[in-house]
Parts: sequence; structure tokens; C-alpha cells
Amino acid sequence: MNVNQFFEALPARYNASAAAGLTKTIQWNITDADPGVWAFEIVDGEGRLIPGGVEEPDTTFTTDAATWIAIAQGTQDAMRAFMTGRLKVTGDTMLATRSAELFGPQAG
Repeated sequence: MNVNQFFEALPARYNASAAAGLTKTIQWNITDADPGVWAFEIVDGEGRLIPGGVEEPDTTFTTDAATWIAIAQGTQDAMRAFMTGRLKVTGDTMLATRSAELFGPQAG
């Protein structure tokens, strides 16, 4: 899996029932990929992928492609990547912790 394949598959893994009533935007800044910015907008539980990102996401993950793919595949622990500085999270950190619930175990 490459980073573009991960994001293109994200809508199929989206768990709308876990996001019922939620209106938030999650963004990923992949520092060494093209395109490097992807967002997923949730409006009252309905979700859509936004290549290129948005102006003001609620939470943002920033990392390189290899780290994100390792997190997505379960070979890298997201918390360890965060603690070692390989993954940065800004904004609503509680939303960030819900990514596995919202997108399945390969979401980070």
C-alpha cells in the first residue's frame, strides 16, 4: 500500500455509525508525498474525502509517508510515533484518538 492508496480507500473504511452527530474535519499532512495533504470532512455523521485538504481542520496529523503507512498497517504504534516526534498531532487530540473507531484499525 502506498499513501495515495491509503487515502483513496479511506471512504470505504469510514464507519458512519461511529460518527453519528459528529461534525469535524481531520487532515493529514504527508511531508514527502504528492499530493501531500488530504482531509476527511464529517458533517452530521456523513463523510467525504477532500484531496488537497481544507483551510481550518479540527485536527491534523503530520508525518512522512513511510511512518503513516506503518501506522496504517499496524507495524508502527501511533502513540510511539507521536512520543518520538515522528508523528505530530495538532488541534483536537480527542478527535485524533478516535481515528481507529472512525476508519477502522488501519486508520492510525
